[in-house]
Amino acid sequence: MADHFDELVAEADAASVDGWDFGWLDGRATEQRPSWGYARSLAGRLGRARAVLEVQTGGGEVFAEALAAAPARPTLAVATESWPPNLARATRLLKPHGVAVVHDPDEPPLPFADGTFDLVTSRHPVTAWWADIARVLAPGGTYFSQQVGPASVYELVEYFLGEQPSENRNARHPDQARDGLRAAGLEVVDLRCERRRIEFFDIGAVVWFLRKVIWMVPGFTVEEYRGPLRRLHDQIQAEGPFVAHSSRMLVEARKP
Repeated sequence: MADHFDELVAEADAASVDGWDFGWLDGRATEQRPSWGYARSLAGRLGRARAVLEVQTGGGEVFAEALAAAPARPTLAVATESWPPNLARATRLLKPHGVAVVHDPDEPPLPFADGTFDLVTSRHPVTAWWADIARVLAPGGTYFSQQVGPASVYELVEYFLGEQPSENRNARHPDQARDGLRAAGLEVVDLRCERRRIEFFDIGAVVWFLRKVIWMVPGFTVEEYRGPLRRLHDQIQAEGPFVAHSSRMLVEARKP
């Protein structure tokens, strides 16, 4: 059993976590998807847009999927990303779709003129700078985004870090998004949140997930958390998959 644990952990610790593709978890973890089908919904909006900005695109995987499914491509399409490995991956994926990928530090101001885009999108942005999003939107333009909601995967977070304070649990609440959008002068068209089931089937899946989603357990390393990882491995072996719940928020807003 010890060798099995060590092998699973070592494999996950050595695997690449570049980009924003979670394919490494196939067969090792599952997550129910939100009911709204973000990539499909985005594809329809891309087909109607003239100028599109994708903010914090990660590796560009979801934006590329939506562009491939769109009934028509926008005349102008730009994506921003800050992390160099993701920037290179996004450029490879998005260039064939006619998208210019721009390095940006993910803080305002965005390097674009006022009123440039009729559609601004973002999937799981680290931070949404509402006022700057409103600035680059053209009058009548739309912001469309899927974001991480409150207390996402907190069963796993609190397994390693203990019970979290209420201000941490309530961060990214839809009410905060609504207030920020309105303060920026944007009209809320749709704002909803769902919690979806996640199952981790082995400890390697947990290790890889925490290495990739670095804000879940800040500073996570196998060496630092080997004891809790071993206990969780034993729990999964005895009781079955570790169950958590993601929190996902759909945001759609319009500039008057």
